[in-house]
Amino acid sequence: MPVVIWVAENTWQACVDAALSLAPPDAGITLLAVVDSATAETAHGAFSGLLGRGGADPAQRLLARAEKAADELLDRAQARLGRDADHLQLNGRGKHEIAAAVSGATMLILARDGHGPGPKSLGKDVRFVVDHAPCPVLLIWPGPPPPVPPPPRPGERPPPPPPGAHQPPGAHPPPPR
Repeated sequence: MPVVIWVAENTWQACVDAALSLAPPDAGITLLAVVDSATAETAHGAFSGLLGRGGADPAQRLLARAEKAADELLDRAQARLGRDADHLQLNGRGKHEIAAAVSGATMLILARDGHGPGPKSLGKDVRFVVDHAPCPVLLIWPGPPPPVPPPPRPGERPPPPPPGAHQPPGAHPPPPR
């Protein structure tokens, strides 16, 4: 299976650029977009609560618009890529659809979607895919990476980890100052 690029709204350009610079020229590429059906399901639930009053179910229109937007995004990614690629559009819960779709892929290229460095640089969907993808994953920054913080000065203790941060077994928090 080819290199798969997760085409997401705010990060697709960086993913396509990474594929252009890192994927072999003869590698097959699949552009993958997911239409999250949760919004349409919510609209359908609201419409159902009205017992059908108010005309046509808005869920159908929302889903059709989301699919059209995903098609346009895939076309823009194809144009930026400048070479042949397969398009794959899936409907459902994004993180589960992507993790299942990349089985057997050579590599999945995706971008961080959170804020700042550290664990917050990954949103919940990207974190799930990184943790569950059954293929190698190339995780990139969608823009320039943040600067690396300077090391502590001699004799200075590093700051304590934020509350709830994972600590290795047997590690103890530093004593209060």
